[in-house]
Amino acid sequence: MSRDVLVEFGAVFLSSRLKRLAERMQSDAASVLRNAGVPIQPGQMPLLAALDRYGPLTVGDAVEALGVSQPAVTRTVNALVALDLVAVTRDHKDQRQKTITLTASGAALAERARVALWPQVGAAAVELCEGLAGPLLDQIATLEHRLAEQPLDARVAAVMARATPPLVLHEFTDELAPVFHDINAEWIETMFALENTDRDVLQNPRERIITPGGAILFVEAPGVGIVGTCALQKTGEHQFELTKMGVSAAARGRKAGEFLLVAMIARAREMGAETLYLLTSRKCAAAIHLYGKLGFEHDADIMARYGARYARCDVAMRYRWPA
Repeated sequence: MSRDVLVEFGAVFLSSRLKRLAERMQSDAASVLRNAGVPIQPGQMPLLAALDRYGPLTVGDAVEALGVSQPAVTRTVNALVALDLVAVTRDHKDQRQKTITLTASGAALAERARVALWPQVGAAAVELCEGLAGPLLDQIATLEHRLAEQPLDARVAAVMARATPPLVLHEFTDELAPVFHDINAEWIETMFALENTDRDVLQNPRERIITPGGAILFVEAPGVGIVGTCALQKTGEHQFELTKMGVSAAARGRKAGEFLLVAMIARAREMGAETLYLLTSRKCAAAIHLYGKLGFEHDADIMARYGARYARCDVAMRYRWPA
């Protein structure tokens, strides 16, 4: 005979039943992370997300942002420090004050999770809770039944299987040079006019971008082909301009631009960039919104130093590296 004392006693053991449900979902979430090659536990992920969203936090800030106790935050921080995902510094004026920041590895992991993991987990959780109604205990019973039929990790896998085929990155080759030219020439000529600087880079990408120490990436949408490209042009010691980023209309709705921009930021970090900036125009409102979403900020100094490079330039932005 199947027995479940938490169910039989109803509201008496509500907290224990909620704890059991949470532990079941945490266990499934741990499987999701393992399958994705993410080396942390589900309970540690909210702190990573908070640092990614808000930037460096004191321990007190983290307690407030997560709604958990100070010892719980400290345990999580210690675990992430051991994995080289976060670092802790002390205020030189008050040694009791600790500030938590993402390391380069932690920032890269957070970027990856933000783009390729959290949306799928969120979609699976929304499906799991769809249509819940009635008394709380009945809703809990429905969740338990649904998880017994299909665990959360299986639901995440199903969401991924239904999703658009994954986008693919490609490195620059001379064979792709004409694609780099055509994608960028198309959007520039649609909105502005090709300038001499544009022509020089688009017609000579290896000489102007690759050989001096830069990089060019392409994004392919399966079934469609190459739909976007972007370059990192080295403009000084540990300094790069993110430039010539274009995505064709064929990629609309696939978030190819965000996928490509995340990859280019990660590549700039790998290449030792300390200053990463871009030059654009107010007419490119959607692109500016994306840049801001992923960590670029308007910068008057960059505008003063480099804005004259393009006649169309009236916006300059610098990437805010996690401290």
